[in-house]
Amino acid sequence: MTISNGITRDHMMQKQIAVLPGDGIGEEVMAQALRVLDVIAQRFGHQFTTPKGLVGGAAYDKFSSHLPEETLSLCKSSDAILFGSVGGPVAEQTLNKWKNCEINSILALRKIFKFNANLRPVRIFPELAEISPLKTTIIEKGVDLVIVRELLGDCYFGEHKLVTENSGRVASDVSVYSEDQIAAIAHTAFKLAKKRRQKVTSVDKANVLTASKLWRTVVHEVGKIYPDIKLEDMLVDNCAMQLIVNPSQFDVILTTNMFGDILSDTAAILPGSLGLLASASLNKEGFGLYEPPGGSAPDIAGKGIANPIAQINSLALLLRLSFGLEEEAKAIEHAVESALTSGYRSADIYRQKIKNTQLVNCEKMTDEILARLALSRYAGSR
Repeated sequence: MTISNGITRDHMMQKQIAVLPGDGIGEEVMAQALRVLDVIAQRFGHQFTTPKGLVGGAAYDKFSSHLPEETLSLCKSSDAILFGSVGGPVAEQTLNKWKNCEINSILALRKIFKFNANLRPVRIFPELAEISPLKTTIIEKGVDLVIVRELLGDCYFGEHKLVTENSGRVASDVSVYSEDQIAAIAHTAFKLAKKRRQKVTSVDKANVLTASKLWRTVVHEVGKIYPDIKLEDMLVDNCAMQLIVNPSQFDVILTTNMFGDILSDTAAILPGSLGLLASASLNKEGFGLYEPPGGSAPDIAGKGIANPIAQINSLALLLRLSFGLEEEAKAIEHAVESALTSGYRSADIYRQKIKNTQLVNCEKMTDEILARLALSRYAGSR
C-alpha cells in the first residue's frame, strides 16, 4: 500500500484506543494529542478509532462514580488506553466529587488490568538544558534514562495495620514480593535495555530489607538469560543521590514499587517540567495505559496555556509499546524536538531571558509540532 507522501506500507493497522481525558487540563491536552494521532493515521495509512470515556471528577458529575462501568467496558474492548489526568483543587478534596478520586480511578484501573510495570522515560532535551535545575557540567553528557517500576507488590499491597499496644498506637505496612513478581518486572527491564544501551541498574535496599535480598537474587537469576546486558546493583539512597550528581550514567533503572514511586518523581525534575514527560503502565499480556505524570493542574485548566507535549509523548509511547509502530513514534518525538529547537515554548518551559524563544499557547505549540510532523520524512534513530 502506498499513501500520499510516498511511503510504502505493506499493511494498514486498525486499532481502537480508549480515550479518557479526565479532569483539569486533561480535555485540552488530550484534544491536541488526538490532532497528532490524526496526522499519523493519514501519513502512515492507519485507522484509529478513539471513543471517549468519562473518568475522575468528570465521571462523578454524571454517574456519581469516578470509574463508571461503561468506561471500564470501553477500556476492556480497546487495544490500549490513552489517559489524561484526574483530580481537583486541593481546597475541594473533601467534596465527594474529589474524595479518593485518584484511588477510585487511575489506581483502580491499575489493579483491574493488573498493570505490573510502569515505564517512565526521562530525557533532557538539549534545547531545554537551560531550564534543568542541574548544572550544565552535570548534564553535558546527555540524560536519557527509563525507570521501570514494579506496580503490584511492596507495602502498597501488603497488610496495613494500626493498633494500640501498651497505651500507644503502633502502625505497620508489610512489604511483600514473590519471586514471580520480581522475575516478571526484571524481564521487562532487560528486554527494554536490549533496545537501548544494554545496561540495567537494579535498585534495592538489600543491606537491610529481606524483600530486597530476594529482589536482588531473582534479578540476577533473570539477568543470566540476558548475557549481553550489563547488570549493576545500587542501593536506593545512593541512586537518589546519583540521579542528581551523575544522571548520565543510567540507562534502565529497575526497582520496586515504593522506591520507583520516589525515584521517578525525583528524576521528573531533571528536564525542568513535568509537562515534557510521559509514562506507560503495562500488564504481562502487553496491554497498556499511557498518561502524562504531571496531574490535572486545575489552576490553569481552561486557560489554554497547558503544555501538550507530555500527552503527545504519551501517545508516542502508546504507538511504540502497544502497537509496535516505532517509526510513527519516532516521527512524533522528532517533530516535538524540532518545534523546541525552533524556539517554541509553552508557559511552563518559557524563560524570558533566553533568546530566540517564543511563548505560545497549547494549541499553537501543537500547530508547530503538526507542521513538522506533516513535512518530515523522519524514519531514523535520534
